Amino acid sequence: MTTTLPRARRTTDLDALRERATRIREHVADMCAGPEGGHLGGAYSATEIMTALYFDVMNVYPDRPDAPERDRFVLSKGHAAVGLYATLAERGYFPVGELDTYARPGSRLLGHPVRAVEGVEAATGSLGHGLALGCGFALGTRLEGRDSRTFVLMGDGELQEGSVWEAAIGAASLGLDRLVAVVDRNSLQLTGPTDGIAAMEPLADRWRSFGWAVREFDGHDLGELTEALGSAPWEPGRPSVVIARTTKGHGLPFLEGRPACHYVTFSERNLAKARAVLRRSGEGVRSTEEDRTTGKEDEK
Repeated sequence: MTTTLPRARRTTDLDALRERATRIREHVADMCAGPEGGHLGGAYSATEIMTALYFDVMNVYPDRPDAPERDRFVLSKGHAAVGLYATLAERGYFPVGELDTYARPGSRLLGHPVRAVEGVEAATGSLGHGLALGCGFALGTRLEGRDSRTFVLMGDGELQEGSVWEAAIGAASLGLDRLVAVVDRNSLQLTGPTDGIAAMEPLADRWRSFGWAVREFDGHDLGELTEALGSAPWEPGRPSVVIARTTKGHGLPFLEGRPACHYVTFSERNLAKARAVLRRSGEGVRSTEEDRTTGKEDEK
């Protein structure tokens, strides 16, 4: 059982992280203006989470993506691949210009992540499998005697998969305290409100009952994210989970919080509008009446 003390708090430039998050959202918007569109809503709700992990919390080496001492990241909600691609490109795993090939014939940037892309640890897409993969990574690095941590980002809708809770039991039983799960609690899935399909609250108590250390906060607050994720594990011998309260489509007031933002194809006009809103508001949290004008024609 690992009993390593939490790492020292890093000095974090939150303004730089917010600028990075804005650029990631701009890349995602550009990809969603291609012929295939993309899962913008779930990518935007998780933008600050991936920004905090890749630019402040995780030990990663873009020039050596398979370095044994690296921390691991599993995007269990693999449909949000556009967000991961944008983050990896910004972090330097591959040229930003390659994002222009997303979903085009011959591109390796597919709708769901694949190992052919540098920095992708596992092919994901079938929901409910990422936490089990994370258990495997965490157990493997422990057996190798490494200090690496494994982070798994899940959607709240995929908590309806029983395999998630089987993995949660296994992680606690094995004392995988280098495993950190993040639940993107945006409360929406493809067909409507998550809790309207299957009730989940009290979600934090559920995780505690499975033997996990739990924290809850605003998943768009980069300060809280870097503090909490950077200091994990919080309890020796227990895996950690962050329940990150987020808004689907966060950053674009004319789409956020609407089930229709799950998958978006932008026209040129609404791509320009989206980029203007993102750049004007920084992280896109302030809205004007114009910003709230519907972009319904771009959704599908």
